[in-house]
Amino acid sequence: MSTEHTGFCPVYRAIGVLQEKWVLHIVRALLDGEKGFNELARAVGGCNSATLTQRLEHLEQLDLISKRTEDSHGKLARSVYALSPAGLELQSVIDAIDGWAKAHLSAPTPPLPEPSPC
Repeated sequence: MSTEHTGFCPVYRAIGVLQEKWVLHIVRALLDGEKGFNELARAVGGCNSATLTQRLEHLEQLDLISKRTEDSHGKLARSVYALSPAGLELQSVIDAIDGWAKAHLSAPTPPLPEPSPC
């Protein structure tokens, strides 16, 4: 099989989108239902706000997520994110990764406790 890309390759394009850091973590978190920005940041864990904002904007441009703004009655408006129908179709991708990981990866072993000083 040739690895040279002379035209549009949907698999190559999809891998390019999904391999961006945090993208699959965002999708996985939103598979549980819509989330506000802070709730999503906690669910993803470890992604700084600027990067999360950038990824969410890109996923919205790709029509994988939707964003709506809730009026917070005098407070700052709250942004709420949800997967679009196209984004929801990524459930099968997450399920495939889960199945593969369960079959081929073992859970990391916890570090051994430090020996006590004598």
